[in-house]
Amino acid sequence: MRGAGWAPLAAVLLTGCTVGPDYKRPVMNPPVQYRFVEGAAQAESIADVPWMNVFSDPVLQDLIHEAVKNNLDLRIAAARVDEARAQAGIARSFRFPTIDIVGGYVASQGSRNAEPAQANEGETRHFQNWNVGAQLAWDTDLFGRIRRQSEAATAVFLSTEQGRRGVLVSLVGDVGSTYFQLRELDLQLEIARQTLGVNDRTLSYFQDRLQGGVSNRLELDQVRANRAVTASTIPQIEQNIALTENALSILLGRPPGPITRGRTLGDQQTPPSVPAGLPATLLERRPDVVAAEQLLVAANANIGAAKALFYPNISLTGLLGGLSGDFTTLLSGSSIVWNTGVSALQPLYNAGRNKRNYEAAEAQYQQALAAYQKSALTAYREVADALIAIQKLKEVRVQQEEGIAALQDAADLSRDRYQSGLASYIEILIADQNLFQQQLQLAQTRGSELRAVTDLYRSLGGGWQQ
Repeated sequence: MRGAGWAPLAAVLLTGCTVGPDYKRPVMNPPVQYRFVEGAAQAESIADVPWMNVFSDPVLQDLIHEAVKNNLDLRIAAARVDEARAQAGIARSFRFPTIDIVGGYVASQGSRNAEPAQANEGETRHFQNWNVGAQLAWDTDLFGRIRRQSEAATAVFLSTEQGRRGVLVSLVGDVGSTYFQLRELDLQLEIARQTLGVNDRTLSYFQDRLQGGVSNRLELDQVRANRAVTASTIPQIEQNIALTENALSILLGRPPGPITRGRTLGDQQTPPSVPAGLPATLLERRPDVVAAEQLLVAANANIGAAKALFYPNISLTGLLGGLSGDFTTLLSGSSIVWNTGVSALQPLYNAGRNKRNYEAAEAQYQQALAAYQKSALTAYREVADALIAIQKLKEVRVQQEEGIAALQDAADLSRDRYQSGLASYIEILIADQNLFQQQLQLAQTRGSELRAVTDLYRSLGGGWQQ
């Protein structure tokens, strides 16, 4: 019945216990609904819509596909996931026994002049031995130190996976936002060139009037100056277009170069409604928040690993093999050797090292907790920022459209009044300048409105659906 005494011990060694706190999600108390949401909050969210249904421009869809395939930041993030997965596997491997094949050859010569002599006169002084065998070592992890370390490494791996998702979400949003910026600049360039054409015709008109003696040089100088102001905006816009194309090229994983265009800014379609959904779901949907929580899980597990260092560490070792001075008899029955053993290590004094290690782990948990809470608050704020931007930019756009209609009418009336001798060229100049600036601002507002929808989609964690 001797063997019966090992059964309880084996059960304890195999199951053990895991010290330290088990993870529980902190109470976050999310708001009932996002700020600036009109009406009651809805479970439906624009973030649940695949990005190809949000960005309906076929050219933009092709650009996003290209970016997802070739973007270097996304490739780096994927490699980080692979690295973290491997590290988690390494941490998990320490939970199992290590078995190694060992072998060797040793030759030696003894001294007859040593005290005591290692070989007497007439005895051989030369010795050799061959050995081969398998040895086993196993840290029983009785108090869960290795299990906690494996738990932490797995959480870090899951965090990097969420980080990859976060890069993907940002990438889809960045491509869409940069594309809309490019189309906004294209519209501004078109407006500037059309206005320059009007200025050229006006300049030609006043040159003819001056030659005919019905105008004066002051009016002609004012016309030329107004044309120069318009012309100076064109190279600035062209420069911004080139810079935006370069930025978009990098997102696509290609050298800086021209970008294919699709629909004009005015033809871009946005979803008829942009529901934000419930704030509580943001904790599950948004990758950076989920990644921060996984790092919190890892920090919590590290507390358990640090606490386990206060308890005994029990290890099992074993060896089975052969030892012989003659290689041909190495595996014979008379050459077989074996040993087995159990060792225990209980920390007694290390100048408070384990205690300080435990305190550091708790402090790291508090840092991870604050980072998680901050990521959630930042997510709520970014959604609210995007919602108010969508609402107010729409109001601005409506007013600007009305203003442009009025300014266009004013420009036409000022020319009619000038032709009738009821006004000076100053009225035409002011009307043209105001109309040009208002048209540029409207183009900017339209682009900002589309980018605000993109920002809302990104801040809600949308864009990652396959």
